[in-house]
Amino acid sequence: MKSKITACPLDCYDACGIIYDDEKIKPFTNGHTSGFLCPHLNHYDKHERILNPRYKGKEITMEEALLKLKEIFSSTLKSDILHYRGNGNFALMQEVTDHFFVGLGATLTDGNLCDGAGEAGIINGRGSNKNMPLSEIEKSDVVIFWGRNPHTTSSHILPLLKNKKIIVIDPMKTKIAKIADMYIQIKPHTDIYLAMLLSRFIHIDDSVDEEFIEKYASEFDDYYELTQGVRIKATLENMGMTLGQIGDILNLCIDKKVAIVCGVGIQKYRDGADVIRAIDAFGVALGLFAKEGSGVAYLGNSKEGISSPFSTKAKRVSKVNTKFDEFETVFIQGANPVAQMPDSLRVKNSLEKTTNVIYFGLYENETSEMADLIIPAKTFLEKKDIRTSYSSHALMIMNKQIDSDIGINEYNLSAYLCKEFEIKLQSESTYLEYFKNFGIKNIYGCVEVEGLDTLPYKNGFDTDDGEFIFLDEFDVQQNNNDGEFNLITMKSPTSLNSQFKRSKYAYVHSSLGYKDGDTITMRSVNGTLALVVKNNNDIREDTILIYSGTKGVNNLTTSNHSYEGKNAIYQENKITIIK
Repeated sequence: MKSKITACPLDCYDACGIIYDDEKIKPFTNGHTSGFLCPHLNHYDKHERILNPRYKGKEITMEEALLKLKEIFSSTLKSDILHYRGNGNFALMQEVTDHFFVGLGATLTDGNLCDGAGEAGIINGRGSNKNMPLSEIEKSDVVIFWGRNPHTTSSHILPLLKNKKIIVIDPMKTKIAKIADMYIQIKPHTDIYLAMLLSRFIHIDDSVDEEFIEKYASEFDDYYELTQGVRIKATLENMGMTLGQIGDILNLCIDKKVAIVCGVGIQKYRDGADVIRAIDAFGVALGLFAKEGSGVAYLGNSKEGISSPFSTKAKRVSKVNTKFDEFETVFIQGANPVAQMPDSLRVKNSLEKTTNVIYFGLYENETSEMADLIIPAKTFLEKKDIRTSYSSHALMIMNKQIDSDIGINEYNLSAYLCKEFEIKLQSESTYLEYFKNFGIKNIYGCVEVEGLDTLPYKNGFDTDDGEFIFLDEFDVQQNNNDGEFNLITMKSPTSLNSQFKRSKYAYVHSSLGYKDGDTITMRSVNGTLALVVKNNNDIREDTILIYSGTKGVNNLTTSNHSYEGKNAIYQENKITIIK
């Protein structure tokens, strides 16, 4: 009998467990899914998909599309082929296409559009990126949401918050901020200063976890000296905080089980690695690591404990500022770079100069509009796969639920190409079994990756001496000039990046004097964008919110990298409103 169990493939924290029954997506009633689906998955099947392949605007059969793909690859120098694969689908078999392109001798990408700077900061301090499982929140006394909006990005945390003290640090007064015990409406890109001041004052208050510091962070005193370089009065004024609020945070946290849950927005800057590392240092000062109900959670390494069976060694170029026009043929898989890469005008201009643009995905978008060849993919319900998570240790089996003539899955596409170009590829079942063998302990239809610690770093950090490595320098950020606004690009409750129902608005504070429905034109050093205004006094007066995925938002963003982690820095640019 066919299993009805599968899992959500989308790139978000929750990784919903699913039962497909009566042609409907239903949640697991047990396990971390807790009997409800997140907003994105709850409306997954309400979005139109690409039904047929196309070439130069004309519908063709799948057989014709594959022949055309073979023809294009055969007539292109292998060094002139780029494979640009998105990270928006977490299923492990997505990587099988990399195996083909590596075997072909093509170029792949590296870097990250989302979380790479933060991960680099964690690795710099801890030596590895092992996440506190979010299930530990149930055992916490205090939960700090630092730039994290759980109602939108990780709704399955919410049932775990009963009877917890909640602190929210965010430029946007989110739904969780409105019910929090304490809310700090921090100025964007000042989180590093708050983290350093918290470490400084916990030292002054003589409230550091001395036993933990002595064993795993003996250079904390040197770090304390670095924090003294932060000017207290001027910095508090810049952040929009008071000294009393610093004390209030510490009073809630000292001698408590504290879970600090970080979002990606706090690291969308050139120094994003240092921001996360400074927050980690505050967690170290409190002794939060390797203790139940405590820790600092970000995005863990979703492939921790799993090695890839696919070939991955290849020449690579940046995913953040890819120069598409340096290649004759670009194969884009599960991504919408025209909308989602920073500096959209540069991206579009670069793709317009590319001879062959191939799009392999589920939905129409700005990139498919520019593609010469479009190949529709299979949905997660129409294929077998396995996924991991960056918020838990789950290894979730994705059983096929639907037979469909629409599209082609990643394995079958790769198998066709590998055969045509004489590249060795094993059977699909071989790879699926390979991934399954990393799992242990059956939990409601999924397994957990074997060998991962429930309490990471219980024997010290993964550095040479087992100790945390603190920052030894930091950049001083410049204040806004007159008329400049901070740009915030948080995730929308109705879309996931450029998928699903995308926002059309710029959200501003009513003190700016605009009316709902007015159109404003915004400018950065990279470009301009006109959007309709919606007033929202949950946002700071010096900040404009444009949800990630809004058409044109990345006209305003820079394609520079973070200093570490090769990450996009969507919120680095200041913007002005053209009067």
